[in-house]
Amino acid sequence: MQVKVLALTDHDTMAGIPEAMSAAHKCGIRIIPGVEISALHSPREIPGAGEPVHILAYYGMCGPSRFDELDSMLLNIRNGRYLRAKNILAKLNSLKMPIKWERVTKIAGEGVAPGRLHIARALVEAGYVDNVRQAFNKYLGDDGPAYATGSEPFTETVVQMISRTGGISALAHPWSLKNPDAIIRSLKGAGLHAMEVYRSDGKVDGFSQLAEKYGLLKLGGSDFHGKGTKDETDVGEVKLAITTLSSFLEMARPIWCSAMKDILLKFAEEPSAANLGKILKFGQLSNSDGFAPIDSGTDVVNLCLSSWLSYDDMEDIELEEVRSKLVCYAAKT
Repeated sequence: MQVKVLALTDHDTMAGIPEAMSAAHKCGIRIIPGVEISALHSPREIPGAGEPVHILAYYGMCGPSRFDELDSMLLNIRNGRYLRAKNILAKLNSLKMPIKWERVTKIAGEGVAPGRLHIARALVEAGYVDNVRQAFNKYLGDDGPAYATGSEPFTETVVQMISRTGGISALAHPWSLKNPDAIIRSLKGAGLHAMEVYRSDGKVDGFSQLAEKYGLLKLGGSDFHGKGTKDETDVGEVKLAITTLSSFLEMARPIWCSAMKDILLKFAEEPSAANLGKILKFGQLSNSDGFAPIDSGTDVVNLCLSSWLSYDDMEDIELEEVRSKLVCYAAKT
């Protein structure tokens, strides 16, 4: 069965979204821009202490409003990953399993902050473990002897940031948490919208009940990392019912539309080619019929103010002002 809608949520970066959108145009797939943000849950908010938690953020086709604010948080997390990786290597060295920093950064790739997966692959290459899963189970997991934290923000801060930038927040793989009920309760209070419940093995255990208990939308995903291992869930293996997608979009649409209003208002205040580029930061927009790319000011007006906004939104006086300003700009381009 062909994948129709795909959310790309790389760890702590949205850099891959433009390429994903470009590729998706060619095969009729809708991309939901997103990111999986590394965080720490610490009731007392003690820096460097707490349980690792991953929060998913899903955005509309124009991406997050206040992108610079979100990007600053992600950059700080990525910078912390370098220090974290070096601390992990130091712990591995003390365990008599030395790994060269140069090898880890080469595996990660140019400009990519090294993570545990890259170190796991280096461990496999060096012959210390048989596969990536064993590397995590024995050394790199959250309770492993080589585990280390970076500069992750607290979970509540992340959820609030996602809400502030026009995104839908969801708790990723809650079954990996030590005390999911307490964490979910805390994040719900911070504004969490959803949590992953559906898995590739079909099990939902008690997490479906937890979602219902706290009034959270039930979601699921493959959590595909490209590890190249037989035990990894492939893209599209977690099949969500169309009703789940409909419920997700019903919740997301007004939030994404509000973010789009903010983005367009900022552009209307200072319309320019440079600021138009910011709107198209996550790849060229597409029309609803054939995924044809668009890149002019007129296209932005027609698509953003019609395809993605309701009739009531279109009648909004504030948006009429935006439309007028954008049409004037489009006429000059």
